[in-house]
Amino acid sequence: MTIELPALPWPKDSLAPHISVETLDYHHGKHHQAYVTNLNKLIAGTPQENASLEEIVKNSSGGIFNNAAQVWNHTFYWNSMKPGGGGEPTGAIADAINASFGSYAAVLEQFVAAATTQFGSGWAWLVKSGDKLEIVKTGNAETPLTTDKKPLLTIDVWEHAYYVDYRNARPKYIDTFLDSLINWDFANANLAG
Repeated sequence: MTIELPALPWPKDSLAPHISVETLDYHHGKHHQAYVTNLNKLIAGTPQENASLEEIVKNSSGGIFNNAAQVWNHTFYWNSMKPGGGGEPTGAIADAINASFGSYAAVLEQFVAAATTQFGSGWAWLVKSGDKLEIVKTGNAETPLTTDKKPLLTIDVWEHAYYVDYRNARPKYIDTFLDSLINWDFANANLAG
């Protein structure tokens, strides 16, 4: 089974002015594509050649893991955003946030702290752990997919995610993600699934 670059879940220009077409040309068209290309080369002729992407992520290490996890993480990240997103959640995810953190403000504070303090490249995640929600951060290609935690949403804090549009202002990118892009519908679907 050949791993393919998934299409973006929305038109490439629909996140502007928050995320530019130029950023997506590089981030999706070059970075994400490179992980897909590298992964296919690494698994060619191996038993993993016929495995699903999630199986490869969960059962690999080294270069295969790094590329597979980055393919999976990036696909999850694209779905964690939507045109006209942002703002406070509704539905089951809002109830779970209030039960786990006490308020939307409290989850925002933890999410911003995790995304801001992730040293170097990585991710901040909203995850389900048992019957509670948590905020976790992972470095490089690491992903909650390899743990007992269920990913609900993520933000990519690798510099290529924001440098064209925000230069070195990671906090401004994080605030914009939360205010204008975050896809609570995706979180609700993951929580229910």
